[in-house]
Amino acid sequence: MKKVNLAIVGATGLVGRTFLKVLEERNFPIDTLRLFASPNSAGKEITFKGRTFVIETLNNDSFKGLDIALFSAGSSVSREYAPIAAQSGCVVIDNSSAWRRDKNVPLVVPEVNPDDIFKHNGIIANPNCNVIPLAVVFSPLHKKYQITRVVVSTYQSISGAGQKGLDKLEKELQGLQTNDKHRIFSNIIFHPVETEQPEITNEEAKLHFEPCKILHSFDIKITSTCVRLPFFACHCEAVNIETKLPFQIDEVKYLLANSKGIKIIDDLQNDDYPTPDIVKGKDEVYVGRIRRDNTIEKGMNLWVVSDNIRKGAATNAIQIAELLIKSE
Repeated sequence: MKKVNLAIVGATGLVGRTFLKVLEERNFPIDTLRLFASPNSAGKEITFKGRTFVIETLNNDSFKGLDIALFSAGSSVSREYAPIAAQSGCVVIDNSSAWRRDKNVPLVVPEVNPDDIFKHNGIIANPNCNVIPLAVVFSPLHKKYQITRVVVSTYQSISGAGQKGLDKLEKELQGLQTNDKHRIFSNIIFHPVETEQPEITNEEAKLHFEPCKILHSFDIKITSTCVRLPFFACHCEAVNIETKLPFQIDEVKYLLANSKGIKIIDDLQNDDYPTPDIVKGKDEVYVGRIRRDNTIEKGMNLWVVSDNIRKGAATNAIQIAELLIKSE
């Protein structure tokens, strides 16, 4: 792969720091690296591969001469600066929700729809951290059995709320008070309400739309309930799937075990199944508890666990970047 001029926008955040870790692990070919964050972080230093880099703030000229920018600084920053980067000839891979619903912006999981990467107009959207593992699992099942309906219940770590979420839980574990309405320690909380659909949360809305866009199949009906729980890493999902075509469970297990990006741990009798402790720090999507749903003719249940900061965010974005430069 050729060396590229790369930027990270939101470099001091939880995903931004993980970008750097994954880039180093995968030996991503970097020529020039520039790190951007909020004015509060300007001038701070970050070490990457033994070199020191100074955090910069964004301006309209920040992306000149850059090839790829990994964004994880929130939707407002992405809406303002992603078009500026694209106009400068820099391809943006954006981790926020700003562009995911835009019909002109591809929403990509490399194991599922890699060809969509090359339909970009300067911006590529990274899906929601719960959607990425679902898409990895849905793709082989949908191709073989035609998924018609999905019910998902998520059990999400507080790291999904970023460093602020982790800091909040740490404070509560120390017995300190926070100003939020609901504590996270020893509790379960929901995400904010979706603006356009006030009966569901914004996280649930993402799960209903994004897998269908990635799979190019809006006939799939998806409903969900998403909650945050007081643990630090990984998201878990209890997934009920109904298909059009019949299946055998052994066949399903074989199909998933031989699909890219999936690792199976499924031996309940020996107490083996995916947990956040097992999956933390991994890039694969882990699946267990694969079993038939006997309440419907063609239904199955799965338990899906993934590291939401790695495959659910940073790793997926970097895999997109790798495909971009391999094609050149």
